[in-house]
Amino acid sequence: MAVSLYGVNSGILLVDKPQGITSHDVVARMRRLAGTRKIGHAGTLDPMATGVLVLGIERATRLLGHLALTDKAYDATLRLGRATVTDDAEGDELEAHDASAVTRADLDAALAPMRGEIDQRPSSVSAVKVDGVRSYARVRAGEDVALPARRVTITRLDVHDLRRPAVDGLPVVDLDVTVECSSGTYVRAIARDLGEALGVGGHLTALRRTRVGTFGLDVARTLDALEAEPSIVPMADAVARAFSRADVDEATAAKVLTGARIPTDSGDPALVGVFGPDGAVLSLAEPRDGLLVPVVVFSS
Repeated sequence: MAVSLYGVNSGILLVDKPQGITSHDVVARMRRLAGTRKIGHAGTLDPMATGVLVLGIERATRLLGHLALTDKAYDATLRLGRATVTDDAEGDELEAHDASAVTRADLDAALAPMRGEIDQRPSSVSAVKVDGVRSYARVRAGEDVALPARRVTITRLDVHDLRRPAVDGLPVVDLDVTVECSSGTYVRAIARDLGEALGVGGHLTALRRTRVGTFGLDVARTLDALEAEPSIVPMADAVARAFSRADVDEATAAKVLTGARIPTDSGDPALVGVFGPDGAVLSLAEPRDGLLVPVVVFSS
């Protein structure tokens, strides 16, 4: 349930980010709207990308690090036949190839090993830090950055449409795909790696994030809509939607707010939202050895 932004202390704001602005631009605009500087976002979207951007207001900023770690879903367009510096359409072109010989069988064979748990090398023009400095900043300063691969999980990588336009006289292959993946996965790295596997180069031309955890486009709103009618998802609703739930009585709630560990019979290692008898969210806790161990406690 969404409620009016004004007069609400804490909650999650779900924005359908438009193309051409940064995630920080969205935060700045929402800070002016909400009249508070205590707003942050979970999971950056590049300026060229659109879709679900999760913002936290006031106490809900403490949720963001945990929401950023949830799985995500994207609709994307990959172009084969062109490689760029940034692995997306915003970077300078590195090479161009005739991709007319790429068949659907070639695509299926190259995509197969990219599904499941894989080692993926992030784009050098990314927010990954190298010795405390963002990789993109090092690249812009003229450094040659090669980031190490890291383990990610791609649970879905489906091709919906294939087109064969010509760009500057050379045939390319454009693929519309849906990707469902773990946090830390780079869709533009999928485009790059697919192009490399096929020997023609590749990059990302369009990206729309359709879901972050359980929050999808169905609950995200445009900036214009939020300015016309500001609303947030209250803390309790956001936690109940994103995490499993444990309800406690008043005496136990008092203990939870002091950071105490409380018994649980849950064998699921996933984080749990702990709620008091009045329905207020008290903490996020991790089940461990028969106890709920606080990860973050929300003061009343």
